[in-house]
Amino acid sequence: MAERSVEVSALPAEVREQLAELDLELSEGDITQKGYEKKRAKLLTPYIIQTQHLAPPPQYDGQDPGPSSAAAASNASSSSSSSRHRRTHRQHRSSGTRDERYRSDIHTEAVQAALAKHKEEKMALPMPTKRRSTYVQSPIDNCTPPDSSSSSDDEGGVSGGSGEQQQSPDSWMNSSIHGSSTSSSSASSTMSHGESRPPQAPQPQSQHQLPPQQPPPPHSHSQPSALAEAFAHARIEPPGGALGPDGAPHAQARSRGSRVDLPSNVVVRGMSRGQSRSSMMETADGVPVSSRVSTKIQQLLNTLKRPKRPPLSEFFMDDQEEIVEVPRPDPNTPKPEGRQIIPVKGEPLGVVSNWPPALQAALARWGATQGKSPALTALDITGKPLYTLTYGKLWSRSVKLAYTLLNKLGTKNEQILKPGDRVALVYPNSDPGMFWVAFYGCLLAEVIPVPIEVPLSRKDAGSSQVGFLLGSCGVSLALTCEICLKGLPKTPTGEILQFKGWPRLKWVITDSKYLTKPSKDWQPHIPTANTDTAYIEYKASKEGTVMGVAVSKVAMLTHCQALTQACNYCEGETLVNVLDFKKDMGLWHGVLTSVMNRIHTISVPYAVMKACPLSWVQRVHIHKARVALVKCRDLHWAMMAHREQRDITLASLRMLIVADGANPWSVSSCDAFLNVFQAHGLKPEVICPCATSPEAMTVAIRRPGVPGAPLPARAILSMTGLSHGVIRVNTEDKNSALTVQDVGHVMPGALMCIVKPDGPPMLCKTDEIGEIVVNSRAGGNMYYGLSGVTKNTFEVIPVNASGAPIGEIPFVRSGLLGFVGPGSLIFVVGKNEGLLTVSGRRHNADDLVATALAVEPVKTVYRGRIAVFSVTVFYDERIVIVAEQRPDASEEDSFQWMSRVLQAIDSIHQVGLYCLALVPANTLPKTPLGGIHISETKQLFLEGSLHPCNILMCPHTCVTNMPKPRQKQPVGVGPASIMVGNLVAGKRIAQAAGRDLGMIEDQDLVRKHQFLTEALQWRAQTDPDHVLYVLLNAKGVAVCTATCVQLHKRAEKIAAALMERSGINTGENVVLLYPPGIDLIAAFYGCLYAGCIPVTVRPPHPQNLSATLPTVRMIIDVSKAACILTTQVLMKILRSKEAAVSVNIKTWPIIIDTDDLPRKRPPTIYKPPSAEMIAYLDFSVSTTGMLTGVKISHAAVSALCRSIKLQCELYSSRQIAICLDPYCGLGFVLWCLASVYSGHQSILIPPLELESSLSLWLSTLSQYRIRDTFCSYSVMELCTKGLGGQTEILKTRGLNLSCVRSCVVVAEERPRLALTQSFSKLFKDLGLSSRAVSTAFGSRVNLAICLQGTTGPDPSTVYVDMKSLRHDRVRLVERGAPQSLPLMESGTILPGVRVIIVNPETRGPLGDSHLGEIWVNSPHTATGYYTIYGEESLQADHFNTKLSFGDPQTFWARTGYLGFVKRTELTDSSGDRHDALFVVGSLDETLELRGLRYHPIDIETSVCRAHRGIGESAVFTWTNLLVVVSELCGSEQDALDLVPLITNVVLEEHHLIVGVVVIVDPGVIPINSRGEKQRMHLRDSFLADQLDPIYVAYNM
Repeated sequence: MAERSVEVSALPAEVREQLAELDLELSEGDITQKGYEKKRAKLLTPYIIQTQHLAPPPQYDGQDPGPSSAAAASNASSSSSSSRHRRTHRQHRSSGTRDERYRSDIHTEAVQAALAKHKEEKMALPMPTKRRSTYVQSPIDNCTPPDSSSSSDDEGGVSGGSGEQQQSPDSWMNSSIHGSSTSSSSASSTMSHGESRPPQAPQPQSQHQLPPQQPPPPHSHSQPSALAEAFAHARIEPPGGALGPDGAPHAQARSRGSRVDLPSNVVVRGMSRGQSRSSMMETADGVPVSSRVSTKIQQLLNTLKRPKRPPLSEFFMDDQEEIVEVPRPDPNTPKPEGRQIIPVKGEPLGVVSNWPPALQAALARWGATQGKSPALTALDITGKPLYTLTYGKLWSRSVKLAYTLLNKLGTKNEQILKPGDRVALVYPNSDPGMFWVAFYGCLLAEVIPVPIEVPLSRKDAGSSQVGFLLGSCGVSLALTCEICLKGLPKTPTGEILQFKGWPRLKWVITDSKYLTKPSKDWQPHIPTANTDTAYIEYKASKEGTVMGVAVSKVAMLTHCQALTQACNYCEGETLVNVLDFKKDMGLWHGVLTSVMNRIHTISVPYAVMKACPLSWVQRVHIHKARVALVKCRDLHWAMMAHREQRDITLASLRMLIVADGANPWSVSSCDAFLNVFQAHGLKPEVICPCATSPEAMTVAIRRPGVPGAPLPARAILSMTGLSHGVIRVNTEDKNSALTVQDVGHVMPGALMCIVKPDGPPMLCKTDEIGEIVVNSRAGGNMYYGLSGVTKNTFEVIPVNASGAPIGEIPFVRSGLLGFVGPGSLIFVVGKNEGLLTVSGRRHNADDLVATALAVEPVKTVYRGRIAVFSVTVFYDERIVIVAEQRPDASEEDSFQWMSRVLQAIDSIHQVGLYCLALVPANTLPKTPLGGIHISETKQLFLEGSLHPCNILMCPHTCVTNMPKPRQKQPVGVGPASIMVGNLVAGKRIAQAAGRDLGMIEDQDLVRKHQFLTEALQWRAQTDPDHVLYVLLNAKGVAVCTATCVQLHKRAEKIAAALMERSGINTGENVVLLYPPGIDLIAAFYGCLYAGCIPVTVRPPHPQNLSATLPTVRMIIDVSKAACILTTQVLMKILRSKEAAVSVNIKTWPIIIDTDDLPRKRPPTIYKPPSAEMIAYLDFSVSTTGMLTGVKISHAAVSALCRSIKLQCELYSSRQIAICLDPYCGLGFVLWCLASVYSGHQSILIPPLELESSLSLWLSTLSQYRIRDTFCSYSVMELCTKGLGGQTEILKTRGLNLSCVRSCVVVAEERPRLALTQSFSKLFKDLGLSSRAVSTAFGSRVNLAICLQGTTGPDPSTVYVDMKSLRHDRVRLVERGAPQSLPLMESGTILPGVRVIIVNPETRGPLGDSHLGEIWVNSPHTATGYYTIYGEESLQADHFNTKLSFGDPQTFWARTGYLGFVKRTELTDSSGDRHDALFVVGSLDETLELRGLRYHPIDIETSVCRAHRGIGESAVFTWTNLLVVVSELCGSEQDALDLVPLITNVVLEEHHLIVGVVVIVDPGVIPINSRGEKQRMHLRDSFLADQLDPIYVAYNM
């Protein structure tokens, strides 16, 4: 169709070039026919549509089709670095990437089929949201909007009216706008997401905003104008510097300095607790919830609705004690059915008469008799021969080196090296000659060579593990060549760097000019081969540990003999070696066996292969080589480059040994290579795959075939069978089949069998896959210096089904997994270290890599740079794939590729991926030959330093062993039976009480203390000059004091001013707007004197009016204040232009400035007719964003003050220091009320002053020798973080805290144990007693319930089991028990207070071991809420509620906090056992997930531990998804590292799957003045898309 409707010659040059490029890819086999047609169609579509106005093109897969079809052409051109440079790009691709696998066509077809199946489901996965600057590495051309690079304007018309349904809502909108906002800070989130939102005022000003009901304009006009449209509605930056989403200064400038109380919406406490807050979410802050974030969450929910892998019956129960492991086995699992395997014997090792007694003897013989014969030809970087080493030269130089090593290293009479010492060989891959001389020199000197890689930097991947190897082998000397030594990293003084983890080494240069010619009579000693170690070959384990496999002299010789027999080597042949000559096949064939047989080796280094991939084929051709030693990647590279050379022939080859022929995907490389080179004389029977391992050395090799003989058969195995360790020939499902080729027969003289890979070495059945074990004289003997590990690997005796050993002879585990096929052919299907065992099924890392690569990776990732490994999370292995992303891959491409890899692996391997990460090019740790260092990559992933640029987590899909959700039992049991049940079980009802308030005998005192106004007047008469208050400034200087009489006089002045004003009547509310200080106290008493009701409000922050002023306005409106008392400065601010931006300043009530009032006395001082009258209103914003005002009566005030006086033993000679905010709760009571009542002196320290002078509070305590002090958590945190390291300096200044008897943290939350403990520990050196720090607890309904006083036992700490806590049960465990949570008692219960623990649903009392709501009864409970609506039911429910049974008479107030009571062993003042109250958390804040109750703080604590870069974090739920918001303290490139770590830790510790992870800048999580997180406010901002996150990950 494309051809008919498009005139190719008429297409733009750019597109024609891309078509030519495609044709080339097809002809090179780099793309399948199907892929070719798809891409070609994609390129031509825009032009077809334009000419014919056809419907939009079909979508090819379930993902968003990415940019709209109009932009497809341009996108294609920008996605691969623009097409003019594509030719060079292709060469680079074909040569520069290291790849040991070549994509098999069979496999590609399978993957395409699997993806096609998913296409039908049409699931759109939500794409992560990312701030532009997070991934700097994408080149500018993806940043330009899709249309700007494409040709004419009118192609934009494609997406007509149906455009909306075609694309995900932000596929192009997002990319185009993202593209244009290039500023690194991404000019506010709203800008980058096309979701318009003006700076918020209480009344939404919608001049910039599309009215929500009006549909967005259809995108039928061209894209540029659509962009203009988007910009028009995007928010315009205000001129005064960039403002963030809340009008707060922008992210970079944000700090937590000014803590703001932000009600999330105008919600006043008046809604019942039962009402869900979702109803209020319709328009959070005026932004419709259908914002971008919600759309994505909806997409995520749709994705999660798909069924998971196993059916529900396989979920396991969450038993209350331990989580039970593992699902029940599936009855359909294939089981092995064959008989037990019989060991397979290789042919006998023939004894040839002229085989040498030792390998050195062979060298001596050839050096003497065939001195001119070439031994080794080395190539330069261009692939031309550099030098040829003859056998004569090799012998004489080796002898010189042996002599030098033994005699010339130390001083005259000391010998540094003795025979048997280990020596490191450090030679570059480009210099085989020096290595050969060093290796044979060591053999002749009878020292043991340990070849290792050249260290390139101090931080090489795995370098400390190499240090472990050198240490375990006891190496202290390293041989190297001069050039190499010059290249090693040096210290500034010129010494060689001490590499991380390495022992100290002495370096010796072995170039000829530094060697000494031995004296005439010196001859090296060449004994007959024995069991002494000849050399040590290094091997890295799956965990990354590097161990040395020791090979004895006799094993080395026998192995050479066996290889000679198996490969039929003849004297004088030529061999081309492309492998690393320091280890494995490269060493065994290319250095050892070749010398034994006087073979001429041509060594082709890796660097030459990178520059000229065909070089090895050319060498075979030029030297008529008989044998070549290669890996699959060399076959692959040669095919990619073979067009460049027409006249080459491979007819001389009798053996092409494929070293990694045991890799399951080698079969397709061998086939494809044969296809291409059969025309160049390559015979099919010469391809010889083999299987090797460092421990067993060569396990099997295919013998060179007879020309014309039939080629060995292939095995086509079922992947499902393989994953269960069973061999099943695959007939039905072609998609999940694996084709493997044999690796020939067992080596001569060896015996082999297959045993179970884990557990005792039990023989497998014939149709079972197991580990190959070998018994042979030609294998490794041990891991040098590691006897424990050696036994399990080198001394294995297989046992039969009944567990009896099958013989005496020990076998060596090869680490290869396979089976014996027909005709005793050996098949290998994987390696032990590449094995990933997920839910009891085994998967091979290489298989997964191959599947991932079959998903057209060409434009997204580099083929050879993929790491697959598993991490253990929540009782099972989870698969992680990490790949390097090409710099020119766009976001869309990468995400598309990742989601398709998920689908392919799911279909073909039936296993879910846990995490798929893409990292920038060249950032994965490499092995010396350019492969990916898997264990190092895994290490980086787990410690969060991989720095991915794209990540996709799929915990929902692959974590299938979650406990069953808890079913709550319906409450059907009657109250009486519960009571009896509790009594029978011996459980106490959980309740506790403070001591009695006692009666006051003296009537005079009763009168004096009934009202605080009277108390103040009485003090002003009886003790006028007693100083009640001292206010300190940042320097610690008392800037203001107030005696009893001064305070009384100032209160009178204010009362007079209030009474004079018309319009202010008795009983009206008056707002007090003051900074913390004595003015506030005077104004409070002034109001009481005038008969007004004071309402204290925190003044707005002058630098942040837009965020703080609306709250002030709201309290003024809600409290219907008649007047505002304030200072001159604040009055100016309230009436300023800046204030007018956020609120309507014309409608303020009367404002009275109390700074310069005339000295007047009020005509009378008001006395309330009864103590039940309201004394003041206490307004505060709860953590859930509720603004609540409670009414406090005069009776409650005096009862509370009396209670505190008794608890803390306060009287007029005492001094206390207060560093708290004085606006609500207990802070206000201590600041304004307690001193007037008890007469003690209060030293007031405004917390804000600490920001400029951190040590102010502590030095005040020391200077005034304060015994009792009160502070907030924020103050304690400031001191801990800011002064923690300065204790010594403070000590020298004479700071001494030994005077402090009690330091009480005032809070309305669970005690922050970690903070109080670290505070105590840090300042212990300054004399702070470990018993001093304690906490208080209050709530909205009762401002002070607990307060650690001077009497009573120290607060106790208990450890509770978190799993039980989620079930609302309290189970105490030992400290350090897994899943234990330390909780500290919240202080002693105040006198006159009773608490009881109640089930919030049934309202019945609970037993001791239950978690329930804390209900309180006390004379100082608040009277009720001050609400606009007369919500009487709520009043009754929260303030005057009764138990459903037990004691139905008492009235209780519900605190809204969950907690429990524990009877401790301690005794209280009355001699009874002390009942401790433990607060666990706010009921409003708890998350109900999976039928369990979670406290956000517990999850947040885990999250903050996950990575050093996480500062603060907050969690909330939205539509049953758990959302974690974390502040990133490090650089933005760490952002994506946090996603897997956060997901892991929450899954491990809380058994929850995180739905969305949001990474934000420091200071974004709103924290109120009490230092509490406002999670609901955060939730609303997130859903309204106002957070400007660095990254949002949607976990699948």
